[in-house]
Amino acid sequence: MLMEEITDDRIEQAIEARARRAAKRVGLMARKSRCQLSIDNRGEFQLIDPFANRIIAGEKFDLTAEEVIEYCKT
Repeated sequence: MLMEEITDDRIEQAIEARARRAAKRVGLMARKSRCQLSIDNRGEFQLIDPFANRIIAGEKFDLTAEEVIEYCKT
């Protein structure tokens, strides 16, 4: 069972890294929340335009890694 947990963690980390790379390719930054969950913080990602310093999507850290990848494809 411990091996399954390690594998699941590695898969999640790989998907998150893929989301960050996808955002970087289109000139954005994918930031994952590290704060405690709240109404304004769902604990996932938000996309930021680093040049304009503004949030593009996921204002409440509510984008999953898969949604970040999909958003950056368009």
